[in-house]
Amino acid sequence: MWIVYALLAALFAALTSILAKIGIESVNSNLATAIRTVVVLIMAWGIVFATGKHHDISGIAQKSWLFLTLSGLATGLSWLFFYKALQLGDASKVVPIDKFSVVISMVLAFIILGEAVTGKVIVGGILITLGTLLLIL
Repeated sequence: MWIVYALLAALFAALTSILAKIGIESVNSNLATAIRTVVVLIMAWGIVFATGKHHDISGIAQKSWLFLTLSGLATGLSWLFFYKALQLGDASKVVPIDKFSVVISMVLAFIILGEAVTGKVIVGGILITLGTLLLIL
């Protein structure tokens, strides 16, 4: 089932980029990011309350709070930089560079999480890197 969710995430990430490029034509990129963030905030909390998961908040460990907070800060910075790049550049060039985060995530997963380094993963990472370079040059 995870693959269905991953494919849906990819689909909506693609739509996010295209819709954002259209939406920020005459809007400051930071303001656009703030608007997007409010929409995401309302939607996420709506789902949490609709599913009754808001009761679980008191059981979240301090370590989880710390890393979720850091993840939120990283997301916010990513969105701010992405929207600025998207406002200044072509979506067809900005998006592949943004999606290069896949390779960076793979490397960090090896280093920080101790995930297995396999030949298949290395070749895939190299191909993604080469594809990114090809698309932006």
